[in-house]
Amino acid sequence: MGLFDNVYWNNTVLDYAVFLGILLLGTILIFVLGRVALRRIAAYNEKTQSPYGELIRAGVKHYLLPTAYFSLFYYCTHTLTLNAKLDHFVGTLTTLFAIAMGAMFLSSIATMFFNKLGKSKLDNNALAVKWLVRVAKAVIWGIALILFLDNVGVKITSLIAGLGIGGVAIAFAAQNVLTDTFCFFTIFLDKPFEIGDFIIAGDHMGTVEHIGVKTTRLRALGGEQLIVSNTDLTGCRIRNYKTMQQRRVSFSLGVTYNTPSEKLKKIPDLIRQIVEGTENTTFSRAHFSAFGLYGLTIEIVYFVLSSDYDLYMDVNQHINLAIKEGFERLGVSFAFPTTMVQVQTPPQ
Repeated sequence: MGLFDNVYWNNTVLDYAVFLGILLLGTILIFVLGRVALRRIAAYNEKTQSPYGELIRAGVKHYLLPTAYFSLFYYCTHTLTLNAKLDHFVGTLTTLFAIAMGAMFLSSIATMFFNKLGKSKLDNNALAVKWLVRVAKAVIWGIALILFLDNVGVKITSLIAGLGIGGVAIAFAAQNVLTDTFCFFTIFLDKPFEIGDFIIAGDHMGTVEHIGVKTTRLRALGGEQLIVSNTDLTGCRIRNYKTMQQRRVSFSLGVTYNTPSEKLKKIPDLIRQIVEGTENTTFSRAHFSAFGLYGLTIEIVYFVLSSDYDLYMDVNQHINLAIKEGFERLGVSFAFPTTMVQVQTPPQ
């Protein structure tokens, strides 16, 4: 009997030689093919500048090649006669590898998806993307663990039931925190406001400085910082002034009843000239609109072509001063609350 016919652990030396030979040749073949494939993918990426080229290259390098190496090893083990314990170990290792590779692949896809979504949703989104990726990875690896335990014969029914009951208890205990967290994701996905926007939400008003998982911080007009829960913000109507292209200004003023009709007719044209002569404004209308309780009412509407509040106040002041000067030149008096008392002498 030759050397190759000697038997060790139910396999001959020839069986072990065949196992090692196939494993070595397969490893060399996979290595060479992998290097060629990676070089061609890199050359193609450099030529076409495809946005998915680097993703394909990373998938081949981190997932396809390791899977090929392990598949080769698993195939080579079938050329040997293994005992029950070793065969079970190889089967368990194969299951673990397959589930881990699947979880890693899905995690990378989730990371890529949320990073891409973050770029299209928010400019200051690092925290949102970070939490979304964490949640996605936790779910993926949790499912992977359950699948692995189930495949290796562990009874997971009671474990899942216990986790469900524990999850319900935690959800009740941290109801407010979880609500704010879900509202944070709502803000991230729906984007009702961004950092730097001036918003009014219910009784809260200010510039958004920070969007957190539980709270959002606003810088109020008075200089103080307002810390508002995300639930309060998403539960009310939000007015966002960042997207405002122009500001509509509407107001009324009154002139006295003894103003002559000829002067009253000149007032709308005077106001139109004042507004049209002011920069960053568009005139809408000016009318003698009503007979008021104390005077004749003139209604004016114009637009300030900017969302800048300081510019709006400058324009408003300029127009008000010009109207005051114009009325003084016309000899028109503003109406104000007056009371006329008539005193009659009783007959003698």
